[in-house]
Amino acid sequence: MKPAPFDYVRPASIQEACRVLAEAGGGAQVIAGGQTLMPLLALRMSQPFILVDINRIPELQGVSRISGGTRIGPMTRQNDIIADQTLRRDLPVLVQAIEHVGHHQTRNRGTIGGSIAFGEPAAEAPAAAVALGASLELRSMRGTRTLAAEDFYLGPYATQIEPDELLTAIDVPDWPPGSVTLFREVTMRPGDFALVGLIGSLVVRDGRVARAGLAWFGMGATPVKARKAEAALIGQSLDALNLAGVADLAVAETDPFDDHHATADYRRTVGRRIFTRTLKDALASRQAA
Repeated sequence: MKPAPFDYVRPASIQEACRVLAEAGGGAQVIAGGQTLMPLLALRMSQPFILVDINRIPELQGVSRISGGTRIGPMTRQNDIIADQTLRRDLPVLVQAIEHVGHHQTRNRGTIGGSIAFGEPAAEAPAAAVALGASLELRSMRGTRTLAAEDFYLGPYATQIEPDELLTAIDVPDWPPGSVTLFREVTMRPGDFALVGLIGSLVVRDGRVARAGLAWFGMGATPVKARKAEAALIGQSLDALNLAGVADLAVAETDPFDDHHATADYRRTVGRRIFTRTLKDALASRQAA
């Protein structure tokens, strides 16, 4: 098939993009990397009246330091995330997650903001934002507002972003050097969306867990923050951790589904196993270092 007819606009600034979105009255669609949107247009599963290309807006690109964290422009390409040495140093688990997004060729065009804004529940980037406690800056002609990533997702491909709003920044709080990184996913093939995935980070001080950020992907209608598991970990001595018990808490917070790839029971079983194994391996690697 071919896309339905649409007008094409390439704004040069955030202000201009927001103006076009406001004037479109809900009929506009933003295109970033286009790795998801272009197939949807071709299949006519998305039929905007206006396509708003934000690729030429410099303020939406790049990585910078802010007070207490890192700001990532939503138009930053996924391969640029992987190559960024600041992110490799400060947010290694985010880089690890992005390395598993799609394929090298698609990561040349795909953007971190496009993935986060699209809200695929089995994708790595939205879960990373939730696990790491990221904040999302949304702008429109009405002003600017900031939402926690964990509050951004409403359902599959459904988010809090309004039709006239544009995602303009992803702010990720600092995680101290030496934080324990957790990442594992189970897929049918490399580059596929995850059947089950886990991402997170732990801060350990004096042999105890001082801070935890954990999220599932592929385990519900949205990325799932493992709040009870986080709470159970904080304050616990590494020597006395009941990994199986924490894994049970983490899986209990999910709501997986049956589809033609896997059943909900399969996802729960695999989730429990990868949670225990990933946490055990990560803590063992830390102690060995």
